[in-house]
Amino acid sequence: MVGMNVPLALLATLAPAFPQSTPAPAPAPAPAAERILAEALERGQAWELLAELTRIAPHRLAGSPGADRAIEWARGAMLEAGLENVRLEECTVPHWERGEVEELVVLAPPEAEGERLPILALGGSIATEDGGIEAEVVAVESFRELDELGEAARGKLVLFNQPMQRGLVDTFAAYGGAVVQRSQGAVRAARAGALGALVRSMTTRLDDVPHTGALHYEEGVPRVPAAAVSTRGAERLAALLAAGERVRVRLALDCRWLEPARSHNVVGELVGRSLPEEIVVVGAHLDAWDVGQGAHDDGAGCVQALEALRLIRAAGLKPRRTIRAVMFMNEENGLRGGLAYHAAHLEQMDRHVLALESDRGGFSPRGFTSDAGPEAMAVLREVAALLKPIGIADVFPGGGGVDISPMRTSGVPQVGYLPDGQRYFDFHHSERDVLEAVHPRELQLGAAAMAALLYVVADLPETLPRNAPGTR
Repeated sequence: MVGMNVPLALLATLAPAFPQSTPAPAPAPAPAAERILAEALERGQAWELLAELTRIAPHRLAGSPGADRAIEWARGAMLEAGLENVRLEECTVPHWERGEVEELVVLAPPEAEGERLPILALGGSIATEDGGIEAEVVAVESFRELDELGEAARGKLVLFNQPMQRGLVDTFAAYGGAVVQRSQGAVRAARAGALGALVRSMTTRLDDVPHTGALHYEEGVPRVPAAAVSTRGAERLAALLAAGERVRVRLALDCRWLEPARSHNVVGELVGRSLPEEIVVVGAHLDAWDVGQGAHDDGAGCVQALEALRLIRAAGLKPRRTIRAVMFMNEENGLRGGLAYHAAHLEQMDRHVLALESDRGGFSPRGFTSDAGPEAMAVLREVAALLKPIGIADVFPGGGGVDISPMRTSGVPQVGYLPDGQRYFDFHHSERDVLEAVHPRELQLGAAAMAALLYVVADLPETLPRNAPGTR
């Protein structure tokens, strides 16, 4: 829509929602965001919902019994929150199991013999042969270094030991610079003739807690087993090699692939009062890795999406457009839920106004990211400016999230909730991602920020301008 004006009259209803520098007279009916924030901080339920999810389904990798329990929990929680049109939408997901054996033992040099280094199989890895693989280790910090080794990597285990850059303020940028060794390390090792891959865990911490995550195999390239080793374990191997030692280890994994499984996205709505056919989506992924409890990744996002709709409803607000919560299945190792949602609703994509995702943990609010065009971005920034007192700095150029990304091809503007990211990779994909790592008030403030943005966009007098259709 060309020349859309920011609806200042509507946005102004948010302004009295936050403390003023001087006392203000009590408003006659409380404005929208004031109601949302009061409900969030006085009667918020996000942390209690997260406690319930992590108790019922702490391990909920796609295709697992835990994922099935999480689906039933989500459906029940949506009904309990008073959402409408609550339903399951089917998708088929990959099914991988970790197994019971995960072992990395140093066999040589003699001074390190018998040391056991903490590892986790990378998601999707094949198992080792019975008894494991015994091989020497070579260490590299880039694919270029691996290529330069040439035949020296053949028959070895390759340790990919590039750290996340601690000097970067943006931890997600640090993650993006290092995670390619996890996702592609097994393929690159196999091309070099190696027997398997060891990958330094994706965290800035130096400790004995390994972090898992998905790997990718490539058609036509032999599949080799791969595991994440703790940062301290990676440092230990690298130090032995740097001292000129020949390091030999035994790697044993018994992970396995099973047949694809039938699963579901979970959907619930607040139906709009006058434009119910126009949809604002808020989503997160319900699946989580099979270590820890998936509290930050992405239990926090799931309960924030659900809580945002509950807050709007509890505040007595009913926007013009429908707000739809979607808990997607299989973000961690396949994206089947996000793809299935887009395919199932393809004919209605022109009526999807915006999609918001929370998948960066339940930390204090810092802002939003978005790929919206200039006019839509101006509207979003007007909202963000009114949320500054609870920590929202701005709407920054960027994407929305993995699960909602298929909708980008249909021109649906993407928004991502942006909390403080300094601690996220302390927990990500590890045993440390548990309920106790989530602060109740930080989690609740994020839900309130999301609720305010969702309500304003869903209640705009004019539809938010769309993006040009493009590629994901």
